[in-house]
Amino acid sequence: MLAYIVRRLLYAVPILIGVNLLTFALFFVVNTPDQMARVQLGDRYVSEEAIQEWKVQRGYDKPLLFNTAHEGPAAVTETIFFEKSLSLFALDFGKSDAGRNIAADIEQRMWPSLAVALPTFAIGIAVNIAFALFVVMFRASLFDTGAMILCVALMSISGVFYVIAGQFFFAKEWNLVPVSGYLSGVDAWRFLLLPVIIGVISGIGGGKRLYRTLFLEEANKDYVRTARAKGVSELTVLFRHILPNGMIPILTSVVVVIPSLFMGSLLVESFFGIPGLGSYTLEAIQAQDFAIVRSMVFLGSVLYIIGLLLTDISYTLVDPRVRLS
Repeated sequence: MLAYIVRRLLYAVPILIGVNLLTFALFFVVNTPDQMARVQLGDRYVSEEAIQEWKVQRGYDKPLLFNTAHEGPAAVTETIFFEKSLSLFALDFGKSDAGRNIAADIEQRMWPSLAVALPTFAIGIAVNIAFALFVVMFRASLFDTGAMILCVALMSISGVFYVIAGQFFFAKEWNLVPVSGYLSGVDAWRFLLLPVIIGVISGIGGGKRLYRTLFLEEANKDYVRTARAKGVSELTVLFRHILPNGMIPILTSVVVVIPSLFMGSLLVESFFGIPGLGSYTLEAIQAQDFAIVRSMVFLGSVLYIIGLLLTDISYTLVDPRVRLS
């Protein structure tokens, strides 16, 4: 088990290095510091002196990969690649173009993102699994057909519609929850209730169809037919045989999503005014703050790789045969 985990960790190293190099190329080779300065200063005819001053203030005036003005280690360390790219491996995100500490912002904003994402994630999985099991119990019936039509309809509706409709009815017309905003502490639930409900409802269509397919596949296997032939009740077959074995692919598909919960949701956080990492990234894009965008891209890559590792490890726990591969 330990050797398998170490091997997977070693596989992740070149992936992370590749992501770092690609991010550096996109932000400093394709989009040069001079172009960043012109976008930030907002003037096509801005003077070279203003561009140079902007670059000096943010540390973009140094060479990209090798500094010929220095000798020894300083020739490598006094470069944009070392200061802005390699430092990301130590999770040293530096300062934003506006002068804010990016790491402090991430630490502060991750909690509102988690406050929305975790209950949406947990309740969504429970609702989807329960709904899928209920449909499988009445498979090949009118209820199964109606549930499938409902799920396709839910999947066909844009997430923006759920947000606007929820805000209109629950917040404006019925005045049950605030339209937007966020408060920490015990009053946070009033601001989180509607985003969580919308997140769960918008995910029912795709989640139920996936889980229904997995459970139906198990329901048609020989061991399930044997259990029924022995007179085992349908509920026992469903919960003691189909559910545990159907959870194996569900577990691996769910674990990979867990790290992305830290990144928040651009759509939900923006519409509901929640100061999480999703809205933080969107605000940085709108403000053309390249330091924040670069940091969030790298952080998202790291979390995604962690999700893949957790998926591999979780699969070995439920199916030890994988460790031999």
